[in-house]
Formats: sequence, C-alpha cells, structure tokens
Amino acid sequence: MATMVQAIRMALHYGEEHLGVTDIFGEDVGAPLGGVFTGTQGLKTAWNSPLDERGIVGAAMGLGFAGQRCVAEVQFCDYIYNTIDLLKLAGMQCWASAGQFNLPITIMTPVGSGIRGSIYHSHSFDATMTHIPGWKIVMPSNALDAYGLMLSCIVDPNPCMFLIPKALMRVRSDEAIPGEPPLTPEGDKQLREMIDAPLADRARWQPRWPELIDCRVPIGQAVTKRQGRDMTVVSYGRTLPLCVQAANQLMHEGIDAEVIDLRTLWPLDWGHLEASIRRTGRVLFVNEDTEVTNFGEHLVRRTVSSLFYELQAAPVLLAGEFLPGIGLADTLESSSVPQLESIIQHMKHLAQQKA
Repeated sequence: MATMVQAIRMALHYGEEHLGVTDIFGEDVGAPLGGVFTGTQGLKTAWNSPLDERGIVGAAMGLGFAGQRCVAEVQFCDYIYNTIDLLKLAGMQCWASAGQFNLPITIMTPVGSGIRGSIYHSHSFDATMTHIPGWKIVMPSNALDAYGLMLSCIVDPNPCMFLIPKALMRVRSDEAIPGEPPLTPEGDKQLREMIDAPLADRARWQPRWPELIDCRVPIGQAVTKRQGRDMTVVSYGRTLPLCVQAANQLMHEGIDAEVIDLRTLWPLDWGHLEASIRRTGRVLFVNEDTEVTNFGEHLVRRTVSSLFYELQAAPVLLAGEFLPGIGLADTLESSSVPQLESIIQHMKHLAQQKA
C-alpha cells in the first residue's frame, strides 16, 4: 500500500490530469529531485522556484488571481513564518471582496518532529495557522486521507493549507488508494517501480501512473478511528496513530478510550467532537505544537463553554513543551513533544479524575 508521500504525489498527478492544476512549484520541487521528500517526482507541471518562501506564496497568489489553480510547497514549515503577512492577505480576499474574488491556491508544507530535524526543521505550524482566518487547514494522519484531502484542497475555490506530518511520510496506509496495485508485498514493489524515481539516473526516467480515481475526503469532517466509552481522545497528524496505539494498550487495563482524528483543523467539525464528549464525559486533546496558545487550548475552551455541566472531569491538553525549538539528540526531541508513554500516562490520569 502507498506511503503518505506516494499518496500525495498520486493526488497531485490526478490534480494536474483531471482537476485543472496548472502549476506545482517550490524549492527543489521540479526535476530531477522532485522535492526534498520526493512528493513531486514525475509531475509534468512541477517546476523549481528560487529559494524564497515569500516569492513562493506571492507567486501562488498571483496565479490564483489570474484564474490558475496551483499547489505550492514551502520545503519546511520552519521557513514559512516570514510569509505570515501574505497568508493573512490571501485569507481575507473572499471576505474583503464580499465574495467577488476567490483565490484557489493550496500551500503544502511538512511540519513537526520525528525525523531528528533539530531546531531548524522540527517546528509545528498548526497553532499559528489557525490564527489566520480565511484558510481551510488540513493535516492527514494516513496515506488515504492525504490523497483525499489533497484532492479536496485542489478543487476548493479559496486558500487551503495542507500540513504534512514529516514523521508519517514513509508510513504505509492500512487502506488502499483506489487504483493502486494489489495489496501485497509484490504490489508495494510494483508501485515503487511505477512512480518512485531511481536513485541513480533520473534524467530519462518517466513514471507509469496507476489508473487513479477521484476519492475526496471532505474538508471539515472528523472521523472516529476507535470507538470507546470512558473518554474521548482528539488528535491529528503524527500523534493520532500514537493515540490509537495507547487506547488499544489501555483496553487491557479496563480503560476504553474513543479516538477521533480531526483531519481538518478549520473548519472545525465541532459536532463530531461534541457528540463523543457528551457520551464519554472526559476528553484529552493531543498535538505536538507548543502548549501556549495551542489550538488545543481553543478546543478546551469550547468544551468548557458548551459542555461544562456534562463533564465528569476537567478537559486536558497534552502538547509540546513551550521551548524555542527541538534539540537534535533523541532524548531532547522525545522529551519535547508527546510520545506514546506520555499519552498513556495522561489517559490513565484522566480516567481516574472526577469533576
């Protein structure tokens, strides 16, 4: 089955063939590299931009205003912070024009820890991005969702931010992307041979794309990954699979946790979260962005405002430490952001609390 980065590449190919994508660009996005994570290998509309994040976002806006449909990549989210004013301008266009002007652009950028990227390649961007109105913001936790969410971003008439958890890029999905080779080890090898460029001579290489189909994941819809009765655990991106793993382990200790994958940070699927929290009476929000002004704090506030008298315990946020960066050493990275053990401990503690 496809990895997340293969799924993104196939979605971009489908977009340029069927959904009107005219340009896919960014630093090292074009041939021969096809992106530092190989997410754009073999795409016919991919081209290399200068090493200029403001230029990338500005060019995407210009293409969008000109009626083109583009996907632009900022190579690491650590370097997108100098584009905040442009992101703000892009987000306000539809609102400021009373709906007369749309801006159909998608910006994708890898986020988070998990690859030992140290202080310059390990930042999160979800909390900062949710402070900018006018954007739809998605972060998949598996390859199939990455494929479907990218297709939905491509066809959306207004700006979409596609956040890619770096730690999950090489993780294979448990579900097949429609059109990919059979779900066997031989099928995995066949897919690699079809769409992964060789390490050696790439100059003459051409991909052989599978017969892909449109399989969109609607923006703004969370999904329950595991049913449970004792508490609700809400996460997305890198920490989502860890939450599922923690819930499965704690089932043997008599703690039955429901796990929800938010998938879209904005627009927020509050109805899905609310129904689960009403039923379980307890909720833990998990992500790896720094804890101060974390998006999870907004979710805690909304939970308290809407469900205060139905809660059996105070809502809890488990997030990254409030540090300027993440260290290179394994111990420093592991202690800076939520890991399996810290998620398990917070779930155990929450299960014992009473309002």
